[in-house]
Amino acid sequence: MSQSRDSGQTAPAGTAAGGDTTRERILTAAMEEFARHGIAGARVDRIAKLARTSKERVYAYFRGKDALYAAVAAREYVVIAEATQMDPSDLPGYAGRLFDYFVARPDHHRLITWGRLELPGTTAAADDPDQAVIARKIDQLRRVQQAGQLDPAWDPADVLALVNQIATTWAAQPEHSEAAAAHAVDPTTAARRAAVVTAVERLFPPAR
Repeated sequence: MSQSRDSGQTAPAGTAAGGDTTRERILTAAMEEFARHGIAGARVDRIAKLARTSKERVYAYFRGKDALYAAVAAREYVVIAEATQMDPSDLPGYAGRLFDYFVARPDHHRLITWGRLELPGTTAAADDPDQAVIARKIDQLRRVQQAGQLDPAWDPADVLALVNQIATTWAAQPEHSEAAAAHAVDPTTAARRAAVVTAVERLFPPAR
């Protein structure tokens, strides 16, 4: 994701950074609201109600919905990176962890997808945590290529994009998940995960 720009955040007077439970409640409520309704459909009054605060308080922290979404999405990308931990020498394992993360949290995938749909063509800020995570992973892949552990014929940026796409295939296509549950030879989630891992293994085997 590359939607994060100027966060638009303003700390109300007298609040302590990192220790404000009202701000955390707002972010948690906004996560649920954006995942369910998207950015355009989200309502600040519903976020405020769920966060047990006022609309005025929400706007004291964030200038508007886009700024609030950017803060929620930035935090989510950091959480995903920490939860899935890419080992560049074990891309199938990384794909499996991504698959597991979004199977357990389909609302988190919806949150990210809404941003891609509703905030296209925006320029990422230099300190966008999403871009920092992507750049770090690309660099990790480049280093394992240089060490002879991954086919150097691939551009590492392509490797990362393709692995992520394969890993999130089922999360991104819930209609196919429903069809697989009804019509696949093996309808289990474990079978879908195995297909993801096998696809990445075959596409990006260790260099020989």
